[in-house]
Amino acid sequence: MELFALEHKRLWRTTRVWLCVLLCFVYCVIYTGVMAYQWTYFGSEGDDPTNLYSNEPNGYSMIRTYKARADTYGDYWTDETLQKLVKDFQTIEPRSSLSSMYDWTVALNALDLYEELEDPENQQYQPLIRYVDTEKLTDFYERRAKDLEVTLKMTKQNLLLTDEDVETLQEMDSQVKTPWRYEWTRGWEKTLTGTLPMLSRMAPYLAIVLGFLFSGEWHNSTAPLLHTTRYGWKKLARVKVLSGFAFAVEFYVLIAGGTVLLQLIYLGTDGWDTPIQLIKLLAVAPWNMLQAELYELAFAFLGVIGYAGIIMLMSALVKNNVLSLVLSLAFIYVPGLLDRYLPMWTQDAMQFIPMVGTPTDIFRMNFFHIFGKGVWLPYMSITIPVLLGLACVPFAIRSWARRERV
Repeated sequence: MELFALEHKRLWRTTRVWLCVLLCFVYCVIYTGVMAYQWTYFGSEGDDPTNLYSNEPNGYSMIRTYKARADTYGDYWTDETLQKLVKDFQTIEPRSSLSSMYDWTVALNALDLYEELEDPENQQYQPLIRYVDTEKLTDFYERRAKDLEVTLKMTKQNLLLTDEDVETLQEMDSQVKTPWRYEWTRGWEKTLTGTLPMLSRMAPYLAIVLGFLFSGEWHNSTAPLLHTTRYGWKKLARVKVLSGFAFAVEFYVLIAGGTVLLQLIYLGTDGWDTPIQLIKLLAVAPWNMLQAELYELAFAFLGVIGYAGIIMLMSALVKNNVLSLVLSLAFIYVPGLLDRYLPMWTQDAMQFIPMVGTPTDIFRMNFFHIFGKGVWLPYMSITIPVLLGLACVPFAIRSWARRERV
């Protein structure tokens, strides 16, 4: 324990570590958190509606206004809710609708189920929500069920889903309770599709810190000295690995904790039990907003642990700090460069690389097939990355020790 404390303190003392932590905190918490909540995303519209940076810095008070407005539509999403929301939209000034956050996106998504009401003459000039007869917006849940059935059938015809996959998705959707609980949704949409996925931006900072964990000993010519101590090479290597994982956990807690704290301050906990279908109409996962957030936080945490293991392996394999950093960064950036040139199954497989996949797959119907057996992609995306990272640990220890002993 004493050796671990010394090694961990040594890691945190470096200027590189503090600088990386500070920059990541400013970017992930201050810029994409405080500024987005208070100014660019939820602030009232400024002089230029097409420029978010012209918004007023009054996000905290405007969020309360948006919530109060949503409360007037009732506690459950029904045909009457949709009709009232669309009717209110039609009565406001067109310019103010461009950046208003009164859940217009929920209504716009719902109107995708009413394509037969589109007027060809008006379609090219204004959206359906602007002119549709609200009395015709009925049978919402029946229409969604039919649209989901058609979507599954089309996806199956494209050979992306098997009969078993379709049955699994239909079973998942059958557990979605109706009518849906409804409260102001825009804040949760921002959190689940924007803020929490941004936690993957921790990856390059993590690589800069842990990429020098083993290779830095060679760079500083301290590796041979370390192996003359009374602890022995094996114990030292294990301590360095534990110190690396401890830093990864502390780093995650700082960034993710700051993100969640801001969410609680600005958005509160209202609407935690509303279904994720209010964000993605045809999502089949029977989850509410809180369950989705817990999944995304776990996805990011396990991804951080998995990526930390890969970084330490790269650091142990080479003696050059720059090469160690380049190899670590290649794991997260090269898949994105090759994505469009690879077959679909390969693209899905690359989602299992730590910090490469996206937690927003919970809104989709993607399956990964192993020996003909389909598994919903989010289940694998949360488990395989951390297993890959942990599997790298013994190889990192042995590789560094072997170089030292030679």
